[in-house]
Amino acid sequence: MSRSYEDLRKELVERLVKEGIIRSEKVARAMMRVPRELFVPEKLRDLAYMDHPLPIGWGQTISAPHMVAMMTEVLDPQPGDVVLEIGAGSGYHAAVIAEIVCSNGGHVYTIERIAPLAAFAQRNLAKAGYSHCVTVIIGDGSGGLPELAPFNRIIITAAAPSVPKVLLQQLSVGGTLVAPVGRLWEQRLIIVRRVSESEYRTEYGTYCIFVPLIGRYGWSPDVAKT
Repeated sequence: MSRSYEDLRKELVERLVKEGIIRSEKVARAMMRVPRELFVPEKLRDLAYMDHPLPIGWGQTISAPHMVAMMTEVLDPQPGDVVLEIGAGSGYHAAVIAEIVCSNGGHVYTIERIAPLAAFAQRNLAKAGYSHCVTVIIGDGSGGLPELAPFNRIIITAAAPSVPKVLLQQLSVGGTLVAPVGRLWEQRLIIVRRVSESEYRTEYGTYCIFVPLIGRYGWSPDVAKT
């Protein structure tokens, strides 16, 4: 490859800023610092800065950079936040969030149901230098982590048929949850803000397509086989 990954990363981030997808300095800085090439299979590294999803094995994908940027912008993580991510994948999105929250003692907990993919994410995060502030957990993420709740931010990186109420209960007052919700073939980003113990406000974002959220509060395992 004639151009460096750093050059390609800078070009991608600058393009996403120009297109209005990246709107904040913190998201631009995070995406500039996280080496996406470490979070894709080695044979696909030269494609790491193309703005589209890439396969990462086990029927899963790493989201396109513009979608990572969009979701991180609406999630609006803050330094010091404790964040729950459902769907670790290869660990890339957790690393982007960690770049923002971990500077002030924050932490990212990310759940992955596919054990070898969780191991892949752990290795990638270690290589990229984020294992100290990102914890990868193997399990059914659709139920969250009630033992560690509440969370300042919750992000689901797989398509849910609806926002699981059990996750809304794990969101702190003043916190935000972001998830793609809808049918298997098309979803819309849902942004839920908890404004009090009993009140939530919902906003609707862009249309999108994600792999299904499999689990007790998501789609049944049979969906993944279709």
